[in-house]
Amino acid sequence: MTKLTPYEEHDLWKRWKRDKHPDDGDALVARYLPLVTFHSRRIVSTLPKAVSREEVTSFGLSGLYDALLKFEPSRDLKFDTYASFRIRGAILDGLRKADWLPRSAREKSKKIEVAISMLEQRYLRAVTAEEVAEELGITTDEVHDTIAEHFFSHILSIDEQVNELGQPDGPGFVLKDDGKISPEEELVKQEQMNELAVQIEKLTEKEQLVIDLFYKEELTLTEIGEILGLSTSRISQIHSKALFKLKQQLVKKK
Repeated sequence: MTKLTPYEEHDLWKRWKRDKHPDDGDALVARYLPLVTFHSRRIVSTLPKAVSREEVTSFGLSGLYDALLKFEPSRDLKFDTYASFRIRGAILDGLRKADWLPRSAREKSKKIEVAISMLEQRYLRAVTAEEVAEELGITTDEVHDTIAEHFFSHILSIDEQVNELGQPDGPGFVLKDDGKISPEEELVKQEQMNELAVQIEKLTEKEQLVIDLFYKEELTLTEIGEILGLSTSRISQIHSKALFKLKQQLVKKK
């Protein structure tokens, strides 16, 4: 982030809130642009290659600007925290409106779900991605990639359902200005998170660790690989396999 002394940053915020001068806005955008880059890269890593990183970044920039307009420096909250919610929310909202998951990917995901259900009835147990791939005549990587894409889409739909209860037009994962959420929103989100937590506990120890480091600690797959002494491609495989298992369980609960 652009280096500013505490006094310079305080003075910059003071001028921006008072005058909304474009030059001050540009200076603040430059100061916090790395937040947009960070969240854009993390979300892009879970999306199909066809999704433009530039488009995702543009969603993030709109979230950053929205945060600059609405943030009150007098509040007991760091701008980095507030902006991160706004940036991530704007990206997810933009992806929902753009219908980023192609029809072909949705159809492939449906075929995989049907194959999983059929194989489980045949074998009376949970099936592997390899078995699903063999049944459909596709590669294991295709199964993992499709499941990962659809899993992210499922998480977006969960967030949209929460928003529809009290904020139908607002972006997901956004910190509300009043700092409050309705009891209905809290209940729905808590139920979803509880169910997800239960399913995560059924993963192997290594899969749980990768999920925790990626989604909670917000490390990249490369950084996780360095910690565990594994290649990035191996961590990607573990991550995809974990999402495959989670998707299976969540579909059963629907």
